[in-house]
Amino acid sequence: MDANGIDAAPGFRAALAVADAVLYEGYLLYPYRRSSPKNQVRWQFGVLLPEPWARAHGLEGGGVAGSAESWWQQTECLFVAPADAVVRGRLRFLQVRRRTPEERLPDGGHREADQVGEALSFDEAVPRELDVRASVAELVSGEKRLDLRVPGGETVIPLPGSAGRTRWREWPLTAQVTLSLTSCDTTAAAPLRAGEALFRLRVRTENAGQEPSSPEMPREEALQHALIACHTLLTVPGGRFVSLLEPPDWARYAAGECVNAHTYPVLSGDQVVLSSPILLYDNPRIAPESPGDLHDAAEIDEILSLRTLTLTDAEKREARATDPRAAAILDRVEAMTPEDLARLHGTNRDPGPAGPVPWWHPEADADVSPATDAVEVAGTLVRKGSRVRLRPRLRGSDPQDMFLDGRTALVEAVLLDVDGARHLAVTLEDDPAAELNQWYGRYRYFAPEETEPLDGPLDGPLDGEHV
Repeated sequence: MDANGIDAAPGFRAALAVADAVLYEGYLLYPYRRSSPKNQVRWQFGVLLPEPWARAHGLEGGGVAGSAESWWQQTECLFVAPADAVVRGRLRFLQVRRRTPEERLPDGGHREADQVGEALSFDEAVPRELDVRASVAELVSGEKRLDLRVPGGETVIPLPGSAGRTRWREWPLTAQVTLSLTSCDTTAAAPLRAGEALFRLRVRTENAGQEPSSPEMPREEALQHALIACHTLLTVPGGRFVSLLEPPDWARYAAGECVNAHTYPVLSGDQVVLSSPILLYDNPRIAPESPGDLHDAAEIDEILSLRTLTLTDAEKREARATDPRAAAILDRVEAMTPEDLARLHGTNRDPGPAGPVPWWHPEADADVSPATDAVEVAGTLVRKGSRVRLRPRLRGSDPQDMFLDGRTALVEAVLLDVDGARHLAVTLEDDPAAELNQWYGRYRYFAPEETEPLDGPLDGPLDGEHV
């Protein structure tokens, strides 16, 4: 292994663990069975389809949402480095591998079947990694374009008992990665050492394949030629990256000039960037309590593990036959001890003055009333029913909240957390699903200082309100 390569960069291991979760997010969802409706439509993030097919279906791209399919994605990020530095990157994605059982015929031939014994037809996926490299000097003089290819192939393995065989097939893929670099102006306050400069790096990745060219081909077949869950890891040995989520003042203008499409770069320390089709914070980490990937990071590990244990024997047999990763999840969950599950339950808290009543129970503090509580914001008492304009802070906010800046919202509740901090639960006024979210109780949460009241000032709390 190259001692100065991407794998040696501080923060790379942590970034790789998160990147692996991104790679398989939504790969196969509970109950992990092929017959489950959830698993009939797959591959939701970072899908780069062949350009002819994507254009024919109006998938031109734009915006950072990695759930929007296209034939290209673009990362732009900032780094500080000397002129002799080298940019190293690793493109990672999944390649579809179709598994097809073939039943044995009386004449010794074989015929495709949906199922032979317990062998099921299913689309698996193979992880692929392609490394790129370019010096700062050559990128300053012009962009560098690299053509990357992944071969196709077939594998055939007999089934036990000679009932038939299983055929796996992968289709060849072609990707084109273009690296380019721009020098950026900085203020006198920039903490640059002698010989260093601030650069904006652009990495544009395209699916350069030409099949399928027919727009009539269904998405399921087009995916055979797609780069799936596509993302990029970057490092510049001897340099350091600058956060786009929380840029320092001296790099704020340059950060605002960065344009990212279908992916967004976050830091892992200051030596590594993970550009992910799923929006993340800087320095994301896998929770140490997590027993392993369940392919659904939006779900709570404890709940998903317990639900997996409730599958019937027949459902477990189908899940194991569906995919080796499903079988691994079942094995891991069934091997979990009560202590393992307890670690997933959360941190135990001292009940405090409320005695044996849990802190979250209404009896623990009768003075807390989310429906009637109010909090003062810029001289105005904000409570349920108040209108506010959202102004998420630049530092420490959920990256998705940044796109709600300036939107108006209705306050649904004023909440108090266990640390004594107030939060506003809101619904967006222009959200078509606002009424449905209100019915479900699904809200967005902001600190009071992240909002601007739109109602007039109140002289004091209304009857029954707590401030």
